[in-house]
Amino acid sequence: MNIKQIFLVLFALSVLFGCKNETKRDNDKLKVVTTTSMITDLVKNVGGDIIDVKGLMGAGVDPHLYKASAGDVTKLSEADIIFYNGLHLEGKLVEVFEKMGSATKTQVALGEYLDESTLIGSDYFASNYDPHVWFNIQYFKEFVEVVVNTLSRKLPQQAAQFKANGDAYLAQLTALDTQVKTSIETLPKEKRILVTAHDAFNYFGKSYDFNVVGLQGLSTATEAGVQDVQRLSQFIIDNDVKAIFVESSVPRRTIEALQAAVKAKDHEVVIGGSLYSDALGDAGTVEGTYIGMFTYNVTTIVEALR
Repeated sequence: MNIKQIFLVLFALSVLFGCKNETKRDNDKLKVVTTTSMITDLVKNVGGDIIDVKGLMGAGVDPHLYKASAGDVTKLSEADIIFYNGLHLEGKLVEVFEKMGSATKTQVALGEYLDESTLIGSDYFASNYDPHVWFNIQYFKEFVEVVVNTLSRKLPQQAAQFKANGDAYLAQLTALDTQVKTSIETLPKEKRILVTAHDAFNYFGKSYDFNVVGLQGLSTATEAGVQDVQRLSQFIIDNDVKAIFVESSVPRRTIEALQAAVKAKDHEVVIGGSLYSDALGDAGTVEGTYIGMFTYNVTTIVEALR
């Protein structure tokens, strides 16, 4: 084989392997990164196996205090789409997001699509809005629509499938809302007082007529002081609250201190269970899904307060 023939063979091989590599790139799934486990579950329900979803925060992770690891930065830099809650929930990730501005990367703060006039405000939180919007099922349904539209714009050839997945999930969320209302109706209104570690359940309270009181503020970055504990312990006594609740993403000691303060005043209050607030349960469990988490929380609350 002469030099010219060798060159032609090498050129043909380079073209062949180049085409294979290009085909592989074309067949790669859309890379999506999500922050909280609630959003991860939502996006997986809509995207199915069409997309590759990587969630940054797992079970028991507090998004208020979460800092990106080196591995997270790599995931974010490789993502085609980033879905996050916004409303300053992921406060320590904002700078990372800002540095990732790119014409080829879509960043979606789901909370910013909600009607601000319907959000719960706060004089004590940087965003002036309570960011725990996933505890309003109607808001979560709006998130589904945003995710469907965003994925459809990126992969228009799969738009019909995304819409079908989204519609199916919306039907499940509607059924969840009906189930929650039925369960809560068994609890007398005077017993609908929910005392938790921090103010994560205000949207839940607004949706289902609960008086919600948190020991800490909207963000777990703030610490509850002695005066906070004393104030809330007296509230529990005055309102004859039977049970208070710890949260999966907040240290148990905060609620145990509150329980001790009530006992010091010659009253008793039990810890009614642990609620999922800023994160879902372990992956692979019922509570590891948004619907399972919501159902578990409502069952725990109603049974403890009844």
